[in-house]
Amino acid sequence: MEMKLSNKIGVIVDSFRLPVREGLLKAKEVGAEGVQIYAVSGEMDPSELRGTARKELKAYIESLGLEISALCGDLGGHGFQDRAANPDKVEKSKRILDLAVELGTNVVTTHIGIVPDEHSAVYEAMQQACEELSQYASSMGAYFAIETGPERAAHLKSFLDTLSTKGVSVNFDPANMVMVTGDDPVQGVRLLKDYIVHTHVKDGIRFQEVDPREVYGALGFEPMDHGKIAEMVSSGKVFKEVPLGEGSVKFDEYFQALQDIGYKGYLTIEREVGTKPEEDIRKAVEFIKRYR
Repeated sequence: MEMKLSNKIGVIVDSFRLPVREGLLKAKEVGAEGVQIYAVSGEMDPSELRGTARKELKAYIESLGLEISALCGDLGGHGFQDRAANPDKVEKSKRILDLAVELGTNVVTTHIGIVPDEHSAVYEAMQQACEELSQYASSMGAYFAIETGPERAAHLKSFLDTLSTKGVSVNFDPANMVMVTGDDPVQGVRLLKDYIVHTHVKDGIRFQEVDPREVYGALGFEPMDHGKIAEMVSSGKVFKEVPLGEGSVKFDEYFQALQDIGYKGYLTIEREVGTKPEEDIRKAVEFIKRYR
């Protein structure tokens, strides 16, 4: 193996299914260098975590020798498909980005809903919301990073190309691609190379074709629900999330593609299912380290 990865390894703290500070300790224990944290509700909600509490959390993370790779600002539901709900969601997204910058990261990952194939009222609502977020993020030297999976990479790129700045970019998740759209992550990296600012390291298998709207929700379908997605990826009827190296993501080629495009950001481990998250995450850290 000639490739030598120099990217830092991150872990989604919430994957441990523990309170934030306990999860941070676990991330350190398993050998991660950075962490991604959900900042949508509970103790990390920007309206809950205020003032000195932010400084204290930042200092605590630094005291562990960790840094924040990104916050997760995924507000679920229909993403930005519903024009009536967008003003509140855009506002909350901005507050999550403010929190991210204060905690020392310039990336907030999110799902925006499935980008429709045709230019429609839904497409325009999403475009308008993303344009506003894109300009806001750019003004702070930061990014809202859309997670790959709901649509194929080429279509996502054509949507991003319509925005005036790269403030809305990409959080690349290869497993979502192989599980939901059957897209090729290696080709996806090359297509989206100008937009990738963060990645998730996850593996999966697809057993049958599925309408992405059944997974990620859309207007006229049930709204996106992380619990429902976790159930789908663990049941293994349509697709299944599996430990790294056991699925359809060709990591040799995938990591090589990230290197080829000059990606220097985090490889952040996400484990949404399984009964032993800590064990799986520990193995995932070791898996990535073999490429160093």
